[in-house]
Amino acid sequence: MTTKRSRKTVKSDATLFLEKLGGGPLTFGRLLYSIRMGDEISQVDFAKKLGISKAHLCDIEKDRRVVSISRAWAWGKKLGYPPEQFIELALQSVLEREGLHFQVKLITAA
Repeated sequence: MTTKRSRKTVKSDATLFLEKLGGGPLTFGRLLYSIRMGDEISQVDFAKKLGISKAHLCDIEKDRRVVSISRAWAWGKKLGYPPEQFIELALQSVLEREGLHFQVKLITAA
């Protein structure tokens, strides 16, 4: 017997892995933390790679600060990950910070 799950609730294996590694639902901060942990890089070295201070990285990883969309795009490209995922999570963080309960899903414009 198979069960159908709605498209909204289906998460990829990668997302589930990152949520487990990050300790909860995937946020922009938890994404960066998971990448850093997976690559076994210190906060200091990872912050240097991103061109920010260790304190700033710590605030982002703890979801105390949000990043701009352009910065999220640049970091995704710099780290070799799909920038769209970084943008989605950055936008999601802004919405959540404002108390707006929407889910972000980017679609490439034609």
